[in-house]
Amino acid sequence: MNNLVWFRNDLRVQDNTSLLKALTGEKVIGVYCFDDTYFKKDEFGFNKTEKFRAQFLIETITQLESNLKALNIPLFIYIGDSGTHIPQLIKEHQITRVYLQKEWTRDENNILANVKAHIPSNIAFEETLDQFLFHPKDIPYPNFNTIPEVFTNFRKKCEKEVSVKPCIVNDKILSKENFLKTNTSIPTLSELNLEEFNTDSRSAFPFHGGENEALKRIAHYFWETKKLAYYKKTRNGLVGSDYSSKLSPWLANGSISARTIYWEVRRFEKEVKKNQDTYWLIFELIWRDYFKYVSLKHQNNIFKIGGILEKEYDWHTTKIAKQEWIRGNTNEPFVNANMKELAITGWMSNRGRQNVASFWAKELKQDWRIGAAYFESMLLDYDVHSNWGNWMYNSGVGNDPRDRKFNIARQADMYDGQGKFQRLWGQDSLF
Repeated sequence: MNNLVWFRNDLRVQDNTSLLKALTGEKVIGVYCFDDTYFKKDEFGFNKTEKFRAQFLIETITQLESNLKALNIPLFIYIGDSGTHIPQLIKEHQITRVYLQKEWTRDENNILANVKAHIPSNIAFEETLDQFLFHPKDIPYPNFNTIPEVFTNFRKKCEKEVSVKPCIVNDKILSKENFLKTNTSIPTLSELNLEEFNTDSRSAFPFHGGENEALKRIAHYFWETKKLAYYKKTRNGLVGSDYSSKLSPWLANGSISARTIYWEVRRFEKEVKKNQDTYWLIFELIWRDYFKYVSLKHQNNIFKIGGILEKEYDWHTTKIAKQEWIRGNTNEPFVNANMKELAITGWMSNRGRQNVASFWAKELKQDWRIGAAYFESMLLDYDVHSNWGNWMYNSGVGNDPRDRKFNIARQADMYDGQGKFQRLWGQDSLF
């Protein structure tokens, strides 16, 4: 039996169900495709993946290739159409079974359908739901349609009734005969039609992509500095690399699993300290889960202008408003500083994201999907469920039962009272 692991947003060796199952085969190979779908212009004119996340992905695939090599598993890497490259790989290596992480949103479904359309029907596909903290089979709801529309209800019930599964341990290394020379290579930014760049010295995320880097970050934030013990107190920070865990970019592409983080938090609580701060990181992992369940329930409605509430607002698409918001040239200095940070680094704090989204949708009353698409393009930690879920939430078409609107000036005073963050980015002139 010849098995193929098709890596998608599970770009790791540790705690990877698809990889573990594939290792039962006589021959195992891996594949990753920088699919055209993710590197084209979207309907709003943005590159779906800009240079920051693309570079992080390149670094991630570099480490994945190395970590798989240690298991004597080759990783075939392609640029272009998955529907061309993967069927050809299946045919050449006489693959009988494909293991992959299950995805359910629009682009991922289209890519999978395109691959399946070009292979014989007897090739088995086994998808695993490996991106959750609370596994779908364990949550206390009979089906996804019964997922509550309010996060607190979901969280309390799951915390009470669901146990987080242990991490999957793989100790199998294949024989060296399994390893093949692939004659494929990892692309550069220029090969993806993106510009090279140097990380700005002010960046709050000066880290690199990859599974090893994710584990290094946990070692630093949890164990070396013990900053986890203060997470809730500092998480609304704006300047520096340690005000929050910064684990989201690795979580987003699956360089690390939510379970790995969860159990490391629990170990920290046993060995160092257990408090509201340590719990709050788990709380954020549950939020991440919740938006995945929201998209499972509502499917492609998360991309529609009315959102999951199917609300009708008088949305605008003013070109100058879009330009000035992106450039950080609005009448709100706090919004401007956050937008410049995003444009220059690919990162924005949680506090910043909520404010600039509220400003775009609630103050300017611009089509919220434009903001969500811009974030998709720019963010290092873009995750389809969290991004579109949060944008709906902040725009009044999602899961916020109070439909809040941020007072930007008050937020700036609360979280940047001395103006340090605004001074850090305020002088930059974009475009």
